[in-house]
Amino acid sequence: MAAVTQTATPSMWSEEELAEVRGNLQTEIDELNADILRHESEIASGDVTQGAGDDTADAGAKTYEREREIALTLNARDLVAQNERAIARIDAGTYGVCESCHKPIGKERLQAFPRATLCVTCKQREERR
Repeated sequence: MAAVTQTATPSMWSEEELAEVRGNLQTEIDELNADILRHESEIASGDVTQGAGDDTADAGAKTYEREREIALTLNARDLVAQNERAIARIDAGTYGVCESCHKPIGKERLQAFPRATLCVTCKQREERR
């Protein structure tokens, strides 16, 4: 059992590192929420400006812009949910543990993608399906 603890030690996070990751995730949540509000405002204002008399090209451009804003909003909401889930894992003490095999997720992977829930091996296996 001691060998497992020693093997896991290099990938473990200090309290300071976890606090930094948590702060970065929270900052990103705040920025994404601001983006969501901006996109929703642009979507709403686009609905008001669409009116009769638009030619086909104008209507198409407005539809494209509206769909783009909706896609950006949905993407931002998804990232907020992923960040909130990562913060919940930090709070629960399970951050950095693969949700599939329950082995440690490499620290480098989490530094590159702090929302990761799977180790590289499990993620590759999932993507092959």
